[in-house]
Amino acid sequence: MFITGAASGLGACTARHLADRGFSVLAADIAVDALNRVAEHRGITAVPVDVTSATSVEAARQRVSELCDGLDGVVNFAGVLTIGSLIEIDEATLERTIQINVLGTYRINKALFPLVHARKGRIVDVSSEQGWQTPMPFVGAYTLTKYAIEAYTDSLRRELMFLDVPVIKIQPGPFKTSMVAGIEERFTRLASESRYFGDLLTQLKHLTIKEQAKAHDPEILAAVIHRALTVHRPRPVYSVRPDLGRTLLSTLPPRVADPLLRVALGILSRLPPALGGPPRRA
Repeated sequence: MFITGAASGLGACTARHLADRGFSVLAADIAVDALNRVAEHRGITAVPVDVTSATSVEAARQRVSELCDGLDGVVNFAGVLTIGSLIEIDEATLERTIQINVLGTYRINKALFPLVHARKGRIVDVSSEQGWQTPMPFVGAYTLTKYAIEAYTDSLRRELMFLDVPVIKIQPGPFKTSMVAGIEERFTRLASESRYFGDLLTQLKHLTIKEQAKAHDPEILAAVIHRALTVHRPRPVYSVRPDLGRTLLSTLPPRVADPLLRVALGILSRLPPALGGPPRRA
């Protein structure tokens, strides 16, 4: 089993979960030191890779070919969470987000497909609830990559079904993950640098921190991925603990949802800190 983004967070949890259930796991990531710590777990082997580099991906493929003659599955976790206004985000940041979240998945699947095909294995692409929900403000760069993953995975599934290779989408809701580590600092920096949205980004920072405190245990997601990899007939899509509020908002037409969102964020900005509003400035 080959897992990208396995040095921390949901990828590391899934790698350990599968190893504990008898899989030989090849854990891949660019963060070599953290990856080596994950590989101290029995049944896990580290395979360093930079998914933005075709050369690095090819080196990883060669390493995997040396270790095994086929793969029962590939699980694509590698990704970055990018926040900021689409009007203000710099082009290099947007390009990097696409390189990792979209093209990284494409490169890994293309390079390792012969090994998956040899075993009639499975491909699992980890999308997000934001890949199908109505896009929210200030996570547009991240969301557009997840929309792309949704389309890419659907098309790939309908191609590879002719080769009897299942392709599965996982759509996690809010889970405790290192991807959001340091999010308070990032929001603070963005708020200070923004020409248009400083106050609003400050409001959203406190809301995001509050929501993360209610995020789910990563073991729940790891168990769903294990099931997707092992059941006889996996579902094409597994939606895992989506956020209720964002789900309900996504059912409304934009002419209704947009004013509601604007009012909700306006109310948040006027709440005292104890009730979820931003702290008052002295």
